[in-house]
Amino acid sequence: MWKFIVRRLIITLPQVFVLSILVFWLAKLMPGDALTGMIDPNISQEQIERRREQLGLNNEWYIQYRDWLLGALQGDFGQSFRYKMDVTDLIGQRVVNTFWLSLVSLIFIYLIGIPLGLISGRYNDKLIDQFITGYTYIGFATPIFIFGLVCLWVFGFMLGWFPTGGSVAPGLEPGTFEYVLSKIHHLLLPGLAIALIGVVGTVQYLRSEIIDTKQKDFIITARAKGAPESRVYNRHIFRNSILPIAAFFGYEIFSLISGTVFIESIYSYPGMGRLFLESITQRDSSVVTALVLISGLAAILGALLSDIILSLVDPRIRIK
Repeated sequence: MWKFIVRRLIITLPQVFVLSILVFWLAKLMPGDALTGMIDPNISQEQIERRREQLGLNNEWYIQYRDWLLGALQGDFGQSFRYKMDVTDLIGQRVVNTFWLSLVSLIFIYLIGIPLGLISGRYNDKLIDQFITGYTYIGFATPIFIFGLVCLWVFGFMLGWFPTGGSVAPGLEPGTFEYVLSKIHHLLLPGLAIALIGVVGTVQYLRSEIIDTKQKDFIITARAKGAPESRVYNRHIFRNSILPIAAFFGYEIFSLISGTVFIESIYSYPGMGRLFLESITQRDSSVVTALVLISGLAAILGALLSDIILSLVDPRIRIK
């Protein structure tokens, strides 16, 4: 098992290196640079050039890349000219909110998706299966920001069940019971909006695997031996059909991080996704570069996590 993990880590390291180069070059192609927005436009060109020289912006690209990479490895991504603070501190303030939103969404996805997938696969081609698959088709065709707006309008404005923005009610003291309840209340609607779209992949994968598994020889043999139907589904069909869900667990985490970009903007939720969009519109290159790098790392680590989980669930796929 450890050999498998070490091999995957060795494969991951070149991917991270290539990712860092791509992110650096994309940042170089953006309008402006790290000095943009940090200087007074009324100062002379000589002072601007002197400042560029101090920041190393006139160096060769590979020297700039080396300095940037060394800083990134130490957690130093420069300063945000919009917020006038270190990028690391700025992201640190937002990452907690995005983490909790992603966690709540993931819980909703599996609480909703696994039962729906089981029912749809067990009663395939029945009326209930047609309702569930119809919903998944609508989910695949609906952009997440459209669905988020609909949920906000129905549950936030029309019914008034949930707050329509922010991450906590104003005036509450951090650490109090009311503060925690308000945090949870503000998480439920955006988390549910993400989950109701994110769940469609889980339902379809599980349904397809159940339909395929229940036609295999060992299932027919179990039924022929008189095993109860509940045992056949719980002990045989479900355990073998859960493999795709485990395989896509890491990718699910990355997709949640990507999905929060739109949901956080719609619900005015102060997380990394909203910060990313705001930084693009403001051309805050230091923040954009750091967030793109973090998202890329999340995708790579998500793939690594999926491989490790799948190897634990099904040892047959491990590399000897």
